[in-house]
Amino acid sequence: MTKNRYIAVLVFLAAALLAPVAGTGPVHAQERKIQNRPFLDDRVWHYGFLVGFNMQDLSIANKGLPYINENGIPEYWYADVPEYTPGFSVGILGELKANDWLSVRIIPTMHFGDKKVVFKEQKTGRVAEQYLKSTLLSVPIDLKVSAMRFNNYRPYVVAGVAPTVDLTVKKGKELLVKPADAMLEVGMGIDLYYPFFKMIPEVKFCFGLSDILQRNRTDLKDPSLLKYSNSLSQVNSRMIVFTLYFE
Repeated sequence: MTKNRYIAVLVFLAAALLAPVAGTGPVHAQERKIQNRPFLDDRVWHYGFLVGFNMQDLSIANKGLPYINENGIPEYWYADVPEYTPGFSVGILGELKANDWLSVRIIPTMHFGDKKVVFKEQKTGRVAEQYLKSTLLSVPIDLKVSAMRFNNYRPYVVAGVAPTVDLTVKKGKELLVKPADAMLEVGMGIDLYYPFFKMIPEVKFCFGLSDILQRNRTDLKDPSLLKYSNSLSQVNSRMIVFTLYFE
């Protein structure tokens, strides 16, 4: 998926997420219906599982400084992630109720995906590509603020921090990232109550808080590969996650 379709994807996900609410009309015009599982939210502790998909990305800051090759010719390399590849997410949910509106979530999750990084030399047009496959172990700690339940839906917003570890970092390539990171998360979702379970669609945006660029490249056997990582000043992780929770 190319980046010029990025906004369209976000609009589609937000529209799909809000469809159950938007389709019911104004709150004051709605008729009261029989509530499914009316006492579910009275529980202090909730648990469930999640499945979903993710789109991983890197925010790359280029130095713009030349690399002098073995022939004394300057090379100007720039890097970007030009497209997105959907990945898969799975995890478990634990939610502790603080009051009728606020709860705390702990969500151990595995995110499987990859990122395509393209390095381009500005004068000659030469291109080098690298695929970064990631298996991210994330343990978000989020605050969930919910609106009042009406009939069988209840919208909410969520925000928190997610310590994250990449379990599949490979060395010896053009770009090397640090395995440990922490992400700021913000998102929105809707609790949908069915007769036998609760389903929760959610969209979440994740922003890496630390620079994950590994500058000490003792792993490289070919010194000429240093020109790629040396052309970068900072790399931060980003991710969009669309999730379905089931309780």
